[in-house]
Amino acid sequence: MTDRAGTPAEPDPPAAEGTAPGGTPEQPRRRHWLRWTALGVSVVVLAAAGVGWWFYRKLDGNITTDTTAADELRRYEKERPPANVSAARNILLIGSDTRAGEENRKYGKDVGTQRSDTTILLHLAAGKKSATAVSLPRDLMVTLPSCRKADGTRTREQFAQFNWAFEFGGTACTIRTVEKLTGIRVDHHMVIDFRGFKKMVDAVDGVEVCLKEPVDDPAAKLKLPAGRQTLHGEQALGFVRARKSLGNGSDTERMDRQQQFLGALVNKVQSDGVLLNPTKLYPVLDAATKAITTDPGLDSLRDLYDLARSMRAIPTEKVQFLTVPRRPYAYNANRDELVQPAASQLFKQLREDLPVAVTPDVEKDSGGGGADGKPDDADTPTPSVTPTFTGRNAAEGVCS
Repeated sequence: MTDRAGTPAEPDPPAAEGTAPGGTPEQPRRRHWLRWTALGVSVVVLAAAGVGWWFYRKLDGNITTDTTAADELRRYEKERPPANVSAARNILLIGSDTRAGEENRKYGKDVGTQRSDTTILLHLAAGKKSATAVSLPRDLMVTLPSCRKADGTRTREQFAQFNWAFEFGGTACTIRTVEKLTGIRVDHHMVIDFRGFKKMVDAVDGVEVCLKEPVDDPAAKLKLPAGRQTLHGEQALGFVRARKSLGNGSDTERMDRQQQFLGALVNKVQSDGVLLNPTKLYPVLDAATKAITTDPGLDSLRDLYDLARSMRAIPTEKVQFLTVPRRPYAYNANRDELVQPAASQLFKQLREDLPVAVTPDVEKDSGGGGADGKPDDADTPTPSVTPTFTGRNAAEGVCS
């Protein structure tokens, strides 16, 4: 190789260490690329964290906190039952029939009051072994304590139907009534209205039910064909509210339908993997946090997530629903009274976090257990026997 004609060219100098052929420094270029890669990754991580934080703040801000009930309950702390089992939790779920708000107004005139058409005492056993949801009939005759009304005046203690407690004194009055009736301390509460219930059902893309006969109930705004079908918001609300057009028209059968529906809802959430799939979980959390009013102990997304995680750990066959043993009130067949000693035994089992079993209502009786409303072993209770009451579990679903 020559530089000029007849003149040998000098050999090319060896490339400096770290320099690519052609003279481009290799290490500086690699370091430059790594810096940009690290910067890009950092931006993505920060953006993801920012979006996650935004979602968390949004969901957390959806929750409505009821401080009024907490303040009122503190006034009566000395008369409230103690928490016998610290690891167990009792949550009172209240369905409000308020007509306040644009979406609730179409179900009736807003007269400034509300009653609890649905009240469920949910017992979460220690160790996440089971969850037992006990429906308390709206027409159950009980002793209502003196309660503070919204205008600051107080009611007198009186013997009246259970759902008057919510109308007279709101959540605090209902909690105090339940605690006096059962001897069970209510640790937390949640209140949900018509609008919130519909949004919850829509968030899980509906719940499947089975109807033996078609339904046409103008009062519940419900018209459905017979057979298996998936109900969404408005239809689902009509299904759990309908009374005169389904079954024998009793509130007992309506409570049974509500239990069936809630069991199917729990089953769907667990079987669809909603709790493990962020794209499915967010709409459910968004609907749930917008739907409820709760006490300060459950008013954060972290608190609700811990509750959902506890429920997720419980097998669906251990999520049980039953109605407190009841029968028609002796002096008014349109009201209810407790069946004893069955009701007291149920309350004792829950109070002491002892097992409760449920079995299908084969005989279609009026309360728990056998035809007289007693649990199956009410006559011969022993510490080693688990009392059995009429009810169902979430694994059965509505179409079982």
